[in-house]
Amino acid sequence: MTSFRTVSAGGLEVFYREAGKPGAPKLLLLGGFPSSSHQFRNLMPALADRFHLVAIDYPGSGNTELPDPANWEYTFDHLAEIVDETLLAIDFTGPMGLYMQDHGGPVGNRLISLHRDWFQWQIIQNANIYEEGLTELWDGLRNGLGVGRSTEPPIDVLLEPETVQAIYVTGHPDPAKISPDNWNLDLHFLTRPNARTAQLELFHDYRTNIAMYPAWQARLRRDQPKTLICWGQRDIFFTPAGGEAYLCELPDAKLVRLDSGHFALEDCLQQIADEISTFYDEVVKS
Repeated sequence: MTSFRTVSAGGLEVFYREAGKPGAPKLLLLGGFPSSSHQFRNLMPALADRFHLVAIDYPGSGNTELPDPANWEYTFDHLAEIVDETLLAIDFTGPMGLYMQDHGGPVGNRLISLHRDWFQWQIIQNANIYEEGLTELWDGLRNGLGVGRSTEPPIDVLLEPETVQAIYVTGHPDPAKISPDNWNLDLHFLTRPNARTAQLELFHDYRTNIAMYPAWQARLRRDQPKTLICWGQRDIFFTPAGGEAYLCELPDAKLVRLDSGHFALEDCLQQIADEISTFYDEVVKS
């Protein structure tokens, strides 16, 4: 059964989900835009008999406190600091595995830089660290990245209801299998005071992630972490080439090409859960 908790970390009340038994192998779940730990609501019970799992809502997303952007810096560095302090506060530290999706990639890679000894294996699900992994959608976004701080088009279109829905259904072979509760919940959170500004600030900060791609690639080549890649092939944000590119640094990684989009857990849940369990048994434990 999943538990729903809050803890004080970095001066904020941070919400997280927890499942599985303490003492089991740990797996940290880091998700992405425009969702929250809600995206792991089905994966956690599916893996709870094997792992001790935690999924955290970042500031600005989900049920975590949403500080005023006028007084709180919404950057990926800052998100990683909050996640780090949360893990320390709840005594969820390494060794562990790391599941990264979308924004979970930039946050997770920063955490790895802080705690190389914590993270011993990883699952990459549409978490990009390659220029060739950026879809054409980013061509327009690049025009806005870094030129201002909150409302320049085309970035703000990402927060419109039609776009939030499109992020969930684009590339999925049967959109009827994707619950509208997903985007309706995200849109609810986006109506909170300062929520849109917080997300726009993070998109403007995304350029710092792109600048760090070469360093993250170099670390993969050096450390050779045990890696499972589960990649939705028709993601609105990230191309199939982004998933393939990991094999240049990690030739022993396993790549699973999913018939899905950005939020592959919505229609490939059992396949991903089975791949994680098998990968742990055959690769991580061996």
